[in-house]
Amino acid sequence: MKKSTTMLDFFKRKGSTSNSSEVNVELPTTNVAIPIPENADVPIPENADVPISQSQFQRIDLDSLDYDPGTRKQIWEYHVNQRDEIRRAYIKKGPHQPPLETFKKSGKQNRSFQASWYRNNSKWLEYSPTTDAAYCLPCFVFHNPNVVVGQNAFIVGGFRNWKKVGGKDCSFQVHIGKDPNSAHRVAEQMCKDLMNQSQHLQRVVDHFTTEQIANNRLQLKATIFIVRYLAFQAIAFRGRDESFSSLNRGNFHESLGIVTFWNEKVAEIIEKAPKNATYTSPRIQKEILHVFSAKVKKAIREEIGDAKFCIMVDEARDESMKEQMAVVFRYVDAEGFVKERFFGLIHVVDTAALTLKKGIYSLLSQYCLDIQNIQGQGYDGASNMRGMWNGLQALILNDYPYAYYIHCFAHRLQLALVKASKQVVPISHFFLTLLFLIKIVSASCKRNEQLKVANANEIARLIDLEELETGSGLNQIGTLQRPGETSWSSHFRSVSSLLRMFSSTVEVLQNIIDGAIDGENRAEGESAYEGLTSFEFVFILHPEKETMEITDKLCQALQSQSQDILNAMHLVSSTKALIQKFRDDGWDGLLTTVISFCEKHRIDVLDMNARYVARRGRAHSQLQELNYRFNEDAMELLRLSSALEPREALKSFRISDLCLLVKNFYPQDFTDYDKQVLEKELYHFEHNVVQDPEFKKLKSLSELSQWLVRTGNSEHYKLVYRMVILVLTLPVSTATTELCPSHTDLVAVTRLCQSEASVKLLHGLGPRGHVIPFHTDLLAAPCTYMNLSVSLVLYTNSDVKTTAYWLPIVLSLSSYLLM
Repeated sequence: MKKSTTMLDFFKRKGSTSNSSEVNVELPTTNVAIPIPENADVPIPENADVPISQSQFQRIDLDSLDYDPGTRKQIWEYHVNQRDEIRRAYIKKGPHQPPLETFKKSGKQNRSFQASWYRNNSKWLEYSPTTDAAYCLPCFVFHNPNVVVGQNAFIVGGFRNWKKVGGKDCSFQVHIGKDPNSAHRVAEQMCKDLMNQSQHLQRVVDHFTTEQIANNRLQLKATIFIVRYLAFQAIAFRGRDESFSSLNRGNFHESLGIVTFWNEKVAEIIEKAPKNATYTSPRIQKEILHVFSAKVKKAIREEIGDAKFCIMVDEARDESMKEQMAVVFRYVDAEGFVKERFFGLIHVVDTAALTLKKGIYSLLSQYCLDIQNIQGQGYDGASNMRGMWNGLQALILNDYPYAYYIHCFAHRLQLALVKASKQVVPISHFFLTLLFLIKIVSASCKRNEQLKVANANEIARLIDLEELETGSGLNQIGTLQRPGETSWSSHFRSVSSLLRMFSSTVEVLQNIIDGAIDGENRAEGESAYEGLTSFEFVFILHPEKETMEITDKLCQALQSQSQDILNAMHLVSSTKALIQKFRDDGWDGLLTTVISFCEKHRIDVLDMNARYVARRGRAHSQLQELNYRFNEDAMELLRLSSALEPREALKSFRISDLCLLVKNFYPQDFTDYDKQVLEKELYHFEHNVVQDPEFKKLKSLSELSQWLVRTGNSEHYKLVYRMVILVLTLPVSTATTELCPSHTDLVAVTRLCQSEASVKLLHGLGPRGHVIPFHTDLLAAPCTYMNLSVSLVLYTNSDVKTTAYWLPIVLSLSSYLLM
């Protein structure tokens, strides 16, 4: 009785032997014949198209090629540099059609190949007497080894199901296909193109003269220059009517017209260029933008290298009602400068933390940025960002526990000021009155004009009284600024503008009351006038201006890209100290200023000796909010890191704190040996570097980083410099990410598009004024009329501090700018 076949037999490779010393089992063999269908497709290995190594390159005798379709080698089995030569030999020889008197019969009905089939399919049909099968010459010559299994019958395995030849569903006609772009027809066309030597790209390129190549380059450079200019200026490319008869063909063509007007050489080249090679189509414009984007992103990626970096993210909705996530990388470059680079806008379907995480990880993997190098996270205070359990920062911390999250300092400051103003009833009422005043005064162009005229007259009067200084840029005529909760510094500008134009605003309100034609307008004017000229409003206006002037300095400093987190904490501390000083010592001066202002504008002053009835609210709310949102005691990481700050180091270089910083917060960035020698290196650093007279001039951690690199101490004290970089990488503000959606909105608002079929975003070219240096030798390879397969080389400025400002290419230009 035959032994049963086991699972091991089924999966065991034929001819293989077992070398196991523990299991010595003689495996049974079977002689069962496995039937193979006549038209079975032979599977092709996926890596079949990999070029053969140079060692296997052998000269092929074309006269000795095997022309039998059943026994010849496949094209992909030859060396990649020999394939075209072999293809030409097969095509020149033609289909293999042996004129046999009789053909081998097969099958139950003894059917066979018919010689008459040659006549109807003379250009492609082949027959192999060896395998008794039919083949297709064009498909064999240009066979793709990775083609889907099921299309190899006429190429590898051969076709021999003769009963399906002829009739309605003839297999020959099915193979040819009805579609003009069928695989067979495409292969036939490729055969014709291969044999048409005169049209080959290399011959066309070789035929070009040096002058033609120079002209082609100049033509393409003009297009590149215009695309680059429009992209940097966030100007729409397309026009509604770009025909030659149009009076306005769109910004791109009109800009090209300016170039040709002033450059006769370019105009002559474009005029003589073939109509299918003008390099001005929207497709060419998009390709150039993609090249810009790829080159700049590559430069940023190379600048980051293997350094630690921080990710800063902010999401916003653009004009096309799509949620976009702006991603910015913060890191320290090779020269010790802190860089914040906008890297791209990612479209997300929602703002869930998991969706944002997938988008970030996808971007990191696309550019081979290791998640283990994420050293910090900077977001706003939204729940989906800062959530301790399911927020974005928590999800990333689960994967890498040393990617510390820092809530944007500028956002914290804004939240502190806004919340403080809402919690104190008089302050909240003051801002409501302020909004109402601005709404009434700015309700019409007529009132705005009256305000400007009144302001101009007031400035002229004060200059005559020598109460105002004169000079360039002074005494500008403006309007009242509207405050916004999410617009940093807007409250300060609003309060300052009202205080500067107080008399002019009063005059406009009086004109509104006097000229009102109905009771509603008069009531609004009187209500605004009473609120503006009340002592309570004027009294709050002055301390708010003083307080916001202090916090505005902090707000502007926090938005600096090179700001480090330790210096930011010093600024917060100094801001709180100034507010506390103003609260403790500024009362007498404030009261004098308010009374003087009221007397000047004929506002009744309250009796300050009268009895005061306490209201709900906290008069020192702003200071309490700042203490709450910038709590130094709760930030152990910042406390230990402050030992590196130059001003702190001069007072007392806390070596023990720095050792704890490495042990508790950066254990994976230092080896065990590094931790052992760190303390000794810190002692040497204190003795040789901290005592240096140049060190005493440093004011921030970023200055220390640059100084260490410049003096070479970054190589002598590598562990200290590593700590400096790790702390500098921590984010301070998300101001850079806030700028990206605003650029997107600007582009979306100004676009002139014919359709919105394409919505793909390109990333590129940064804020206005920060341009990529443009080199005259932009093209490094010859440019032909055949396509845009040119090598574009962007020469960047060698000054690292300057290249920091081409802030990546914010091209947040939607593709439908170019439709």
